[in-house]
Amino acid sequence: MNILTKFPIGQYVDGNSSWLRIVDSRLKIIAVLIFLITPIWAGPLWRLSLVICLIFITFISLIPPRVWWRSLLFLLGLSLFIGLLTLIASSDIQSLDSYLRDPNELNLMLESQENWNILEISSKKIGFITFGPYNLSRKAFELGIKTSTLIFTVIHSVNLMLLTTLQEDIVWALSWFMNPLRKLGLPIDKWLFQLLLALRFIPLVQEELQNIIKSVSVRSINLRSLGFKKSINVLLTMVERLFLNIFLRIDQGADSLLSKKIISIKNHRYSDFEKKNSLTFIFNSLSICFICIAIFLRKQYGAW
Repeated sequence: MNILTKFPIGQYVDGNSSWLRIVDSRLKIIAVLIFLITPIWAGPLWRLSLVICLIFITFISLIPPRVWWRSLLFLLGLSLFIGLLTLIASSDIQSLDSYLRDPNELNLMLESQENWNILEISSKKIGFITFGPYNLSRKAFELGIKTSTLIFTVIHSVNLMLLTTLQEDIVWALSWFMNPLRKLGLPIDKWLFQLLLALRFIPLVQEELQNIIKSVSVRSINLRSLGFKKSINVLLTMVERLFLNIFLRIDQGADSLLSKKIISIKNHRYSDFEKKNSLTFIFNSLSICFICIAIFLRKQYGAW
């Protein structure tokens, strides 16, 4: 199993078939910020719209399906699972023995809000087992939607940008936005250099995880025969070894940087060298229109 090729999450994939590659990296960062910031204090309709928009962009981006379909299905399943857990955990599960408060206290409120509960299951007895009442409230349903959609939009929007944008282009775009802060004496160059190292470190973490999984599969460890405690011990050992290997990579990278007495950071290295043509102008213009429409729709319908 090659995680680096089957699940390219957070790493750049070379190619020229997608139109997302020719969009200006500064516009990509603004678009990603829209997916990250606009869900704050937004309603379920807007959050679901962002998820549908992301899936639609993924399908029309002309990125080869072998690059994104596994990670997309995994992310959708993870989001739905966490949303379902949030929905069940936050729903009103009443006591099986007795009510803590008199139900007649809320008659006026229930009459004014007829759709207070989306689903109500009364107490039922099946054989000798009695199941208590279960109420699926609207707030619990909205919380489940918010949780699942937030996980999907945060991870997938950033992943789309990293798949189609070089790390140097992202650093250059951020340096363009943060250029006024240099006048305040802030160490912007060092921050951007650290960000570039972090972006290049993502494939190394995935490689170490792949090596750990391969080492366990080669040894053919049967977790069923080990029992529960020993299986947990093996899993904890794997996690410990993973972090030790990652820290070793960090130590090696730090030693290589410290071996250089002077570390010079030149911002002009991180610039967009792509040739500007009519196609680039068209997609950049469409991206600006998309950003303006998204901001307008968020202002008008974001609270729904």
